[in-house]
Amino acid sequence: MNEKDEFELLLEKVFELLEEKRYRAARDILVEENPADTAEVIEEIMDEVGLDEAIIVFRMLPKDISVDVFSYIDTDDQIAIINRITDKEISYIIDELDFDDKIDVLEELPANVVDKILEKTPKHERRQINTFLNYPDNCAGTLMTPDYISLQKTMTVGEALEYIRKEGMDSETIYTCYVKEAGRKLYGIISLRVLVTSDPETPIADLLETDFVSINVYDDQEEVAETFQKYGYLSIPVVDKEGRLVGIITMDDIFDVIEEETTEDIERMAGVVDSSNQEYLDISVFKHVKNRLPWLLVLMLSYVITGSIITHYEAALSSVIALVAYMPMLMGTGGNSGSQSATLVIRGISVGDLDTSDALRVLWKELRVSFIIGVTLSAVNFLRIYVFEHQSIGVAFTVCAAMIVIVIAAKCIGSMLPLIAKKIGIDPALMASPMIASLTDMVSVTSYFMMATMILHV
Repeated sequence: MNEKDEFELLLEKVFELLEEKRYRAARDILVEENPADTAEVIEEIMDEVGLDEAIIVFRMLPKDISVDVFSYIDTDDQIAIINRITDKEISYIIDELDFDDKIDVLEELPANVVDKILEKTPKHERRQINTFLNYPDNCAGTLMTPDYISLQKTMTVGEALEYIRKEGMDSETIYTCYVKEAGRKLYGIISLRVLVTSDPETPIADLLETDFVSINVYDDQEEVAETFQKYGYLSIPVVDKEGRLVGIITMDDIFDVIEEETTEDIERMAGVVDSSNQEYLDISVFKHVKNRLPWLLVLMLSYVITGSIITHYEAALSSVIALVAYMPMLMGTGGNSGSQSATLVIRGISVGDLDTSDALRVLWKELRVSFIIGVTLSAVNFLRIYVFEHQSIGVAFTVCAAMIVIVIAAKCIGSMLPLIAKKIGIDPALMASPMIASLTDMVSVTSYFMMATMILHV
């Protein structure tokens, strides 16, 4: 039985127990499960049974387990739970959460609830929380945690290991330790592997890596994700502009960022603006309209221009009516060709394979690729139009010549627009399918009728 089937059985059993009002039995099953699975069950209870039932189950969990479960629950559902439990329960959960999870929750809570929680928080921790809450959205500062192992440069390996045993349980990770010098400046890093395999009497200063990768506290979260993907580290230190260590970011914090950025890119490639982290069914109809309508209006206006071009060549169409039949094929091929190139270039930009400095190399490659593709498609179409459909050689030659020009133009536009967007500071994903399709349609129609004018003299 796979994991999905096991979860479905778990969910079915819990729902049966809730129908019978056997809450303790449901609780006994859930405490044996992984907190992430328990969190998913509670979210399903909210959706299928109701918030009241979910609150009952959540409250019946042992306190230490409820905190772990809470950290895995979706943000909107966390807020729903917090709005229904007591201030004492809220304070306990917030106190026990890992610092970075605590900040994530506090950022979403109403100001009056946050004030209540902070009133009962020790002064030094309150100051630290306020500092983290004041970082700009989507920067490294909002992802990091201050719970890390900080060692002294003067320690021996034995002293360092003793310190880790003492403080390790309160740290986000112990696999990488950080060594600071005067002024809290990050001096070097050392891995737990190096410590446990070295002589206890060896000074850690002799084992430190001083050539390390760090992130600035104000770096954008997308840049942070790219850094993790490039180096494959489990954690990366975060420093301020003076090089002082202010926290670390661990790999588990980056998973959500990667999902969020990928979702945003996909939505923008589809012409959806102001993307939200909410689930599809949780977004109101009005918000869906607001997210989709602006870009559709822009694209609609672009097709008005395409329509004007067709109207301008109306006489040519009426004199050689066969030209009309091949317009959808040419426009569709142009749009698909441009989208192919745009998708590959946007992907290359996203993973760091391409930059604006590569524009000429990309253009030269796309010119060669598009010429081969254009000639191949034209050859196939010439046979179809002239041999099988028995059109005149002039019509066949017009369509095929236009096909080559359209494919070359579309692939050049599709490859260059994302790089131009990146150069001027616009998200390259905006230059994807809808925009490429509208531009290549204009190019396709114009090229087609220009070829018809030159070859057929219409």
